[in-house]
This record gives sequence, structure tokens and C-alpha cells, in this order.
Amino acid sequence: MAKAHPEVSPLYELRTTLGELRLNDLKVGGDGRNRTLLSPFGVRTGRNTPSSTQFVFGPSVWIRGLIKPPPGYAVAYIDWRAKEIGIAAVLSGDPAMIAAYTSGDPYLALGKQAGAIPPDGTKKTHGVIRDQFKAVCLGISYGMGPHSLAQRIGQPIEQARHLLRMHHEAYPLFWRWSDGAIDYAMTRGSLQTVYGWTVWCSSDANLRSLRNFPIQANGAELLRLACCLATESEVSVVAPVHDALLIEAPVNEIDHHIALTEDAMRKASRYVLNGFELRTDRKVVTHPDRFMESRGQVMWSIVTDVLGELQNSGATTDAYFQQ
Repeated sequence: MAKAHPEVSPLYELRTTLGELRLNDLKVGGDGRNRTLLSPFGVRTGRNTPSSTQFVFGPSVWIRGLIKPPPGYAVAYIDWRAKEIGIAAVLSGDPAMIAAYTSGDPYLALGKQAGAIPPDGTKKTHGVIRDQFKAVCLGISYGMGPHSLAQRIGQPIEQARHLLRMHHEAYPLFWRWSDGAIDYAMTRGSLQTVYGWTVWCSSDANLRSLRNFPIQANGAELLRLACCLATESEVSVVAPVHDALLIEAPVNEIDHHIALTEDAMRKASRYVLNGFELRTDRKVVTHPDRFMESRGQVMWSIVTDVLGELQNSGATTDAYFQQ
């Protein structure tokens, strides 16, 4: 519901925090650094699977406010823009999907290609329908059906079916490739990434996982290559985060290190995607600011206000919550 109705996001963050948060599980050393096992190749797609309680990017999103560069330093969060759509477009060879990705806003482009958004429509003028197509694009690789999509976008199931049908009509080559991946896996008993990471499957394999494998597993290849290339360029990679790299550098050098990292990420995409370059976005935080996601700002403010009251009153945490 928080995804369909952003106004309830603070309630979602509160429930998640109360139900799952165990700050004492975060692995923080005496130098204030969070270090935990990344568990590379932890799942069948080859993705990293760090602990959801020990890694600072695992718990509720507001916890990321704990990330703060030291004096004189900055951190930069650099992620691939619509990475999974770009991978799917290139590997499937669907020219319409490639055009949507290269437009800079694949969700708006899909709406226009499907005829649901006029050619001169923008994110500002047609934001609601664009967000619905965004949910379609992100859910397709996981085999999202109409019931799940309807709940995600807060619309009737018939609207969800209509959106999925428009995606099929807009990108027939993608769907032929995606169905073909399942057929290949069930016939040959395996699927491989561009660089050979393999998933073996039997006759009772999960078809949604097989459909998802080429996109997620090749995404893992991209991330590993980007980490290697950035590190070889003497970039200090603080952490890989699914589809992004968090780096740090002195404030007067951060722009240079961002450029090196973005170059590494472009090279990685060219290697995996036969010369195609995925776009990147950046977010820079300098000392004394904190790394803060917009979705977590409300909860961060609430928690820091509570801590401030505790500090001013001299009360213990237990005594505060008993009140």
C-alpha cells in the first residue's frame, strides 16, 4: 500500500522499524565503519546476499541516515538508471524497448508507445499513469501477474490486466525472448549469463525464477565488473548495493572519483551488453551531512527528536517508552 499510496509510507516505516529493527545487530567497528560479509553468489542469480540486519542498507530505509562521511570527505551513491529495463531491452533485441530506455524515461516512453500518454506528455502532466507503467516495467521481470500489479498500483484488476496487455503489445520481441528463455531452460536444463554463470533446472523449476534469471544474473555480472574496474582505477568503493556503488573520497577529489566510477560502470555495461552503455545517476553527500533517502526522512526526524528528548531529560530509553 505504501507503494500505491505514498502518504502511508511513514506508517510502513514505523511498522517495519518496530517489527524488525535490531540496531545492535549492525556490525560497526571501533572506527565507526559498518563491515559485514557481502555473501557474493549467495543466490542462484549470483547476486550478493548480505545480512539484512548486519548491513546498513538492509533494515528500514531511514537507517541509512547513519551513513556520514568523515571530516574533509564526501560519499557518492552512483546507480544505474533503470538497469533491469536496459538489460532486458538489449538482451532481447527489442528495438522499441531499446528506444524507450534511451529516451531517458522508459516508463513515460512505454506510456506513449502504448497510446496511453500523448506524444507531448511529461512526467509532470501524466505522472499517475507513468507511475503505473513503472510498476509494470519493474514487475515484469519477476513474472508479476494482474492481481499483484493491481495491489501495487492501487487500481482494479481489470486496469492491471489492461496495462500488462499494453506491455505485451508494445514489446513483442521482448516477450518472445523472455518466453524463449523459459523454453530453453526447460529443454536444455540450464541457463547461462553472458560470462557463463549457470543455473541448473529440473522439470519442476519455478518458471518465474527462470524468466527473471537472465536479467538479474547479468545484472550481477555488471556489478562485479564495475567493482573490479573502479577499484583498479584506485576508487575507494565503500560498498556495492544491488545496482549501485557507494564510494568515498576527499571533498576536493570526489568529482574525479565519481567520473572514474561512472566510466567503470559504462565499461562494465559495454562488456556485458555487447557495446551498449547503461545510464547512471549520482547522489553526493559531503561532511557534515548524512546520507538520507527521501522515503526515510520522516522516520529519521521522529527518532532523532525522541533521542533529543531523552538526552535533555536524562531518562533511559525504557523509561521513555513506558511513559
